[in-house]
This record gives sequence, structure tokens and C-alpha cells, in this order.
Amino acid sequence: MLDIKWIRDNADALDAALAKRGAAPQAASLIALDERRRAILQELQDKQSRRNSASKEIGAAMAAKNSELAESLKAEVADLKTTLPALEEESRTLEAELNDILARIPNIPHDDVPVGKDETGNVIARVVGEKPRWSHPAKEHFEIGEALGYMDFDRAAKLSGSRFTVLTSQIARLERALGQFMIDLHTGEHGYTEVSSPLMVRAETLYGTGNLPKFEEDLFKTTDGRYLIPTAEVTLTNLVAGEILEQEKLPLRFTALTPSFRSEAGSAGRDTRGMLRQHQFWKCELVSITDAESSIAEHERMTACAEEVLKRLGLHFRTMTLCTGDMGFGSRKTYDLEVWLPGQNTYREISSCSVCGDFQARRMDARYRGKGEKATKFVHTLNGSGTAVGRCLIAVLENYLNEDGSVSIPDVLLPYMGGLTRIEKAA
Repeated sequence: MLDIKWIRDNADALDAALAKRGAAPQAASLIALDERRRAILQELQDKQSRRNSASKEIGAAMAAKNSELAESLKAEVADLKTTLPALEEESRTLEAELNDILARIPNIPHDDVPVGKDETGNVIARVVGEKPRWSHPAKEHFEIGEALGYMDFDRAAKLSGSRFTVLTSQIARLERALGQFMIDLHTGEHGYTEVSSPLMVRAETLYGTGNLPKFEEDLFKTTDGRYLIPTAEVTLTNLVAGEILEQEKLPLRFTALTPSFRSEAGSAGRDTRGMLRQHQFWKCELVSITDAESSIAEHERMTACAEEVLKRLGLHFRTMTLCTGDMGFGSRKTYDLEVWLPGQNTYREISSCSVCGDFQARRMDARYRGKGEKATKFVHTLNGSGTAVGRCLIAVLENYLNEDGSVSIPDVLLPYMGGLTRIEKAA
């Protein structure tokens, strides 16, 4: 969430940032609403002050046996008691209206983010590895998985409907191996603390990371008012909600391997075949909590941690700097890792690493205090996939396909595969 005080002082900067994102200007209407709120609040405070002083004056008038003045003051206090509730309600209404609008305004992009309308404006930051060269034809992951006998979409549809998958035997083990490899790498070598956190959260928690109120349609809601997490970013980031941290203990780095749940609202007709766009999928999430000075460097570090997963798996990928029109709502700058899928003959996003500045921290009221300082500042938050397990599974199946239809296991996963070196067709 943006600070209304900052908006008042930087109206042109806000509108220029929104224009880069392809959004309409908001500064003038926000400032006008805030002026109304401030005027009502001032009137409320003035009347409350007058009520308090008039109440004291009644006692003095009665002590002086000035009954006429005392009665006049009593009438004034009675009138104030009648008008104050209406002002209080109006003040609350305007405060709620302002906060609701602020909660729906996207973050301000960093100055070095390329300006663009959509994904066509994204810029390649680097390319790692090379596309595989085969004599045999490439296949899509669902063709490979179904032919092997370990990937079943029909049974999944029978159980749950579309956008679900049943994996069995060797491919199910490969999916598990990928998740274990990722979490072991990030905790063992990259300094992240593993967290096992809830899969259901309250609305306030989703508000803190910016998923609510703007993106409610993308969420699954339970019958008791909780929501299934769309990503572990929600829980990991909110671990510091409402807290004041000591600067010398920053950065905090958290990781979790969890299922994620997304309604995929608005994606009708997109990626309907296979596992690319599912309602339920595993993801290894990375979250960092830093001070204001360290967040940009931490963003580069986090992205490198996610890239290392793909490097060790021997997968060809490119890292993209997202343009202003393709960035997420809460991000100030985002790198997308796009892995090469031979079966689709294209790159597909497998990780997204974002620095959010203090955008989420203001919503969560998460702060830090420097050593020897009394004042506090909002922390900076970062999040990234390290990586999406399902999409990584797709990439391994398509990139390690052999001519006979079997799939070789990347060397780095062999310790997790119980002696299997390749996935072969079920007998």
C-alpha cells in the first residue's frame, strides 16, 4: 500500500508511475478525498475539544451561581453529543473509502524497470545453457506422461474436475524428488530457513501481501471464511506482520515447500491440456525480509538462488526483466525465469522473483529499528519461486526425453530417486 502522505507530496510521480503501468491517474481524486477526510477529522476534533471545555465551564458557571450560563452550556453540550456521532461515522466512512482505494493501487516501479504495455515489452537479462539437440522429435509433457502410464488427467477430472492431475509411480516420485532437491538446496546452501506454515489463512493475512481485496476472484475460500493460500509467500511474508525487528538481525530468509491453490479466474481456454495451469500445484517459495538499503541487492541474490535450481538440473532458460505493464501488483521490479520446453517449442515462466519495497510492510505494519535508534522504518519484502515444482517436472520430462520414450533422471536428482536412473513405461 502506498502512503497517502507520500502521494500528497508526489502527486505527479504517482500519476507518472501509474501511466507506466497503463493505469489512469489517481492523485487528484485521492488528495481530494483525503482533504475531505482531514477536514471532517479536524471538525470532529474541534467539536470534541469544545465539548470537553464546555463541560468544565458548566461546573464553573454553577459554582458562580450563573444558572443562565450553565443552562446555555448544557444545551451546547447536548447539541454536541448529538452531532458528534454523525461526524465520527463520516470520518470512519471516509477513512475506509480512502484505505480501500489505496489498497487497490499498484506499487511504484523502480526507475530501471523497462516501460512496456505487456509481455512484449519484457527485456532479456541473460540466457543460460542451450536448447537440446536431438535426432528424435520433441513431445509435450502430457504426451510423455500418458505414454509412460504415470500421468492421468481423466481420473483427476473424475475426482475433482478440470485442471487437476493424478501422478503415479515413477513420475510421482520424480515430482517429490524435485521438491526435496529444491528445499535442500535453499536451506543447505542458500541460507534460507525452512518453514512449515498453514495452508489456510484469514483475510487479514492475504490483505497484508496484497492478494485482497483486488484479487479475491483468484482465491479459493473455505466455508468458515478462511482462504487456501495461492502461494506460501502469503504465510512466510506475514510471519513478521505487526512486529518491530532489530535491523542487525536482517535479512530474514524463509523458504517453504507447499501446495498452492489458485482458481485461475480469467484463464478459460488457456493451457487446458496438461499440467501448466493447475488449480493445485507444489511450489518451493522464497521470501526475504530486509532493511531499505539492502533490498535491491537481495533481489539479485534471490534470483540467483532460483536460477541455481535450473542450472543444476541442466535446463536451458532465460531470465527476463519484466516491463511495467507485465509486473505484478505489489512488485517494484520483477525477474521472470523462463525455462525452455521443447514440446511447446517455446519458453514458459517457471519462477518469478520480485522486490516489493515497503508496499507489503505498510499493509502488514512490519517495521525495523536501527541499533540505538528510537524511530522505526518499514521493512522491505521480497518473494520468489525457487521454483514451481510442477512446471519444473514438465521441463525435466520434455528436456530429458529419450528416443525410446523413456526419460533420463538429471544427475542432481539421483540421490532422491531410490536407484532409478530413468523413467520407463509401466509394464
